[in-house]
Amino acid sequence: MTTLGSLGGLWWLAAEGGVTSRWLTVIAVPGMCLFTLRVFALMHECGHSSLFRTSRLNRAFGFLLGVVAGMPQYVWSQHHHYHHTHNGNWDKYRGPYTTRSVDEYAAMTAGQKRLYRCKCSILLAPVVGFVYLLFNPRYTWLKGSIAFVGHVARKKLARPDLSVKAHAASFRTRYWQSPREYWHMFWNNVVLLSAWALFCWACGTELFFLIYVISLSLAGGAGVVLFTVQHNFEHAYASDGEHWEYDRGAIDGTSFLILPAYLNWFTANIGYHHIHHLFPGIPNYCLVECHNKYQHLFADVRRLRLSDIRQALKCILWDARARRIITVAEYRRLQSQSGPCSRGCSGDPGTVHTADTP
Repeated sequence: MTTLGSLGGLWWLAAEGGVTSRWLTVIAVPGMCLFTLRVFALMHECGHSSLFRTSRLNRAFGFLLGVVAGMPQYVWSQHHHYHHTHNGNWDKYRGPYTTRSVDEYAAMTAGQKRLYRCKCSILLAPVVGFVYLLFNPRYTWLKGSIAFVGHVARKKLARPDLSVKAHAASFRTRYWQSPREYWHMFWNNVVLLSAWALFCWACGTELFFLIYVISLSLAGGAGVVLFTVQHNFEHAYASDGEHWEYDRGAIDGTSFLILPAYLNWFTANIGYHHIHHLFPGIPNYCLVECHNKYQHLFADVRRLRLSDIRQALKCILWDARARRIITVAEYRRLQSQSGPCSRGCSGDPGTVHTADTP
């Protein structure tokens, strides 16, 4: 009620600004960004079945919150569960920016390296947010659906004796893994596009999309940045599959992001990410209490503040030999020191480097 009601009120204020004073719209948009960020955080809770006691409520509100955030919640939660299952195993999961290994980076051209560094900068975070929340969920659904229809049509022409259902069962795509995932994508997009049409009718197309694109892009960019720095920071644990340990991924490969109280509320306490990765079923409103009660166990968890985020976003390379995350500057320094050593070499491959303590 507090989140969706407040977001609805801010939408009314922003739309009213289009009639009376644009300053009302300007005032409303920052609040909309924050409440949209909270919507996404609560959607994330539903994916872990920790926001409500019953699975039915988690599914229902997860779908609703996913529509508001622009993300098919069930499909997203399946990918997110994969992240939790393999957190710290960088052979399996590399984060939203698809963090490159030092060898992959060394193999890039100069232009590709510049583009990669630019993509991971905080200035481009709103663009990443736009792609993440607005473009990709619509594009992947449409592209996958067109490919599905084409596949069934071709198969039916080649084998008319088989049913459409049989041909459909042979379709494979990376955009969804099951019929259930597809139908969640389908209904999320149908409901969302219907809401777009309704808002365009009520507010005017130009005003609606101006407010919507700005607020969702900023909220999505902030969310991607917050998620990234909770796993990409200097010397964060980043193992290969052979040496990976789940608990080390939670303690040494996950940060404790110390935020102001109001930002903890808007992000549903996701800054207590080390607790969340140790046991994702703990509700967001219990994370602070859990951390305080067992804080003696978390002395080695890297603590980050808002002022540390910009530096943490420079940690965009995976040193697979040292099993940690490093900056481009450290990579260059290690390269200059190693001389003829193999590209990306940063020490004895048999040596395990643990994450620095704060």
